Amino acid sequence: DKTNMFPLMQRSCFHMSFRLQRLTGPRLLLCGKNETTWSSLGLCLWRVVCPLSRSSVLKPASVYSTQLQPFHTSLTFFKKKARPESETEAQKPKESLKDAPKPALYLSLAGLVPFVTMPLAMAIQGTYYPEVAFAQVTYGAVTVSFLGGMRWGFALPENSPAKPDWLNMANATVPPLLAWQALLFKDVTLGAVMLVLALGIALHYDVALLPPYPRWFKLLRVWGTVVMVLSLLATAGLKLVSEEQRREGRSKLQN
Repeated sequence: DKTNMFPLMQRSCFHMSFRLQRLTGPRLLLCGKNETTWSSLGLCLWRVVCPLSRSSVLKPASVYSTQLQPFHTSLTFFKKKARPESETEAQKPKESLKDAPKPALYLSLAGLVPFVTMPLAMAIQGTYYPEVAFAQVTYGAVTVSFLGGMRWGFALPENSPAKPDWLNMANATVPPLLAWQALLFKDVTLGAVMLVLALGIALHYDVALLPPYPRWFKLLRVWGTVVMVLSLLATAGLKLVSEEQRREGRSKLQN
């Protein structure tokens, strides 16, 4: 009797496992989470009910069912991966001064003319004029005040990327205060040095601390600040040279 029962149990286990594989196999090809749970449940039932059936005939079917399990879970591999932001930013064309609007570019260049012509005229004539130097310092104070107030005009519109917060609004008032202080100095050299400090602070705000301005505007601000600073330092240098010449002339007269 025991010898007759063993083939009967083996056949029943074989038919049951074959039915489970027929039910779970085609459903496994459908993309979904329920199919994977049913296939795993079928494998568990097959292992519990038929622990004695380990023949070579059943191994391919079990291997086939286990290999089909990760089929639909690997579909995410075919999804297009999004590029990181650093690569997309690197592929964007970098702006230059050529991309600047013509009115902004030409008016900015024209605004640098008074800075350059005043020390250049004094250097050509070889004479320092206090009135011309004071006019340059006054024009520089007006320019610094304009650069500070420009931040208010950029941050106040509703669609502006800059917010009208304390950082933007308060820092925009610092350059005008320094410009006002530069006009209070009786010595033009001290006024020029104060304007150089105000121009450096305004440039730091616009380029590094308070973004976002367009790239062409940042380049324009950098080159404009360099020209203004060199012009103011040239005027201060001319004054020092003229004072040194006067001292030498007085010493010669005394001797």
